[in-house]
Amino acid sequence: MPVESDEELREILQLQQIAVVGCSATPTKAAHGVPRFMRKRGYTILPVNPYADEIFGQEPYDSLSEVDERVDMVNVFRPSDEVADIVDETLERDDVQAVWTQLGIRDREAGERVESAGKQYVEDLCLKVEYRRLLG
Repeated sequence: MPVESDEELREILQLQQIAVVGCSATPTKAAHGVPRFMRKRGYTILPVNPYADEIFGQEPYDSLSEVDERVDMVNVFRPSDEVADIVDETLERDDVQAVWTQLGIRDREAGERVESAGKQYVEDLCLKVEYRRLLG
C-alpha cells in the first residue's frame, strides 16, 4: 500500500534532494508552484523536463537517468500513464528512497514495484499541501 500515515509522510519530507519529473518552466502552472515552495524551505530541486531550457536558473535534466546528483525523492508531475516508465528509471538508481506522485496521478502497479524494491511510495497527494499540513 502507498504511504498514508502521517509519521511515514513526515519521514519522507525529511528527504532533501528532490528530482521533480515534469517540473514546469511556466511560472503560472501549478506544477511550478510546488517546487518553488519546496525550494524556499531549503530543499534542493533537480528539475527534469526535456522541453525546458531553464528552470530556477539551471538547465533541467532531460530524464531522471541523466541526473548526476544524489536523488533522495522523485516527485512526479506527469500523467498516470507515464508513471511506470518513470519508476523504471527510478529503480535503476540506488540513491532514491521515495517516489511521490502528485494529486490525481496514480499507478498502483508501479507503486507496488517501488515498494518491492524497498522504497517508499506516495500516491495522489500534493507535496506542498502535505508539507504545510504536517510541518507548517
